Amino acid sequence: MSSPGLSTAPGPGAPPPASGAPARSARADGLRRKLPGSLAWHLGSLAILAVILYPVVWVIGGSFKKSEDIVGSLDLLPGDPITSNYTRLTEGIADVPISTFFTNSLLLAVGSVVGILVSCSLTAYAFAKIRFAGRNLLFTLMIGTLLLPYHVLLIPQYVLFRNMDMINTYTPLLLGKYLATEAFFVFLMVQFMRNLPRELDEAARLDGCGHFRIYWSIVLPLSRPALITSAIFTFINSWNDFMGPLIYLNEPDKYTVSLGLKMFVDQEAVADYGGMIAMSLVALLPVLAFFLAFQRYLIDGMATSGLKG
Repeated sequence: MSSPGLSTAPGPGAPPPASGAPARSARADGLRRKLPGSLAWHLGSLAILAVILYPVVWVIGGSFKKSEDIVGSLDLLPGDPITSNYTRLTEGIADVPISTFFTNSLLLAVGSVVGILVSCSLTAYAFAKIRFAGRNLLFTLMIGTLLLPYHVLLIPQYVLFRNMDMINTYTPLLLGKYLATEAFFVFLMVQFMRNLPRELDEAARLDGCGHFRIYWSIVLPLSRPALITSAIFTFINSWNDFMGPLIYLNEPDKYTVSLGLKMFVDQEAVADYGGMIAMSLVALLPVLAFFLAFQRYLIDGMATSGLKG
């Protein structure tokens, strides 16, 4: 008869309980059954990644090739790399320095970001926080403008700006940004501002704040994720815009980076594909840096504004 105070644990040389062996065997069987599916999933992911990265590797390799070796070549990486494609960028294009194209693009991108943040945030505050007659109808009409293709408005806008003698200026490319014509960004900010606690507005009104004070001191600081999300998209869209500058700008010293790339392909001379690819990679750096600096806010803004009803 064993004493209640004595331990019944097995000794150092005793074998482990037999009940653990079936559990380990079941886990091993489960792992063996899942292994083929997991292996196929990883191999498929690697194949998709290779397809996605192929153009990137080709462009990087093409920037170190001669122009005559780029077209029709299936080689990803050059056999005899050269750096003259990058050094030629310092010489400019058609007597226009490369820095001019980047300065013009940066001016348009920053101006577009400022215009979108100011005009769209004011419009979104009115739709989200102010009750006025016809608010829902006007908001619906604004959202309906997203269905209009860009090419439908292209000719009327061009005729309008030509009659106003604004061709070959940056005004047609920036004016709409300061008039809240980008319905997508207004909608993004409205969805975010509607989710802000209304008690904050009521407390501010009790303290004597008007709409502008509430907008500036309460709504804007709390809407930072939505504002930065709009800024990122606006900067990228403006930097990569090709159709707008192509239509409204006529002088090379006013061209943006996208139009500067077009100048490498001359129909009357030999196309400099190597220089064009090298400049396209350099043109990606500002966008990449801007995105990496604010990507955290981009994810927060999309999660908290655009995907909520």
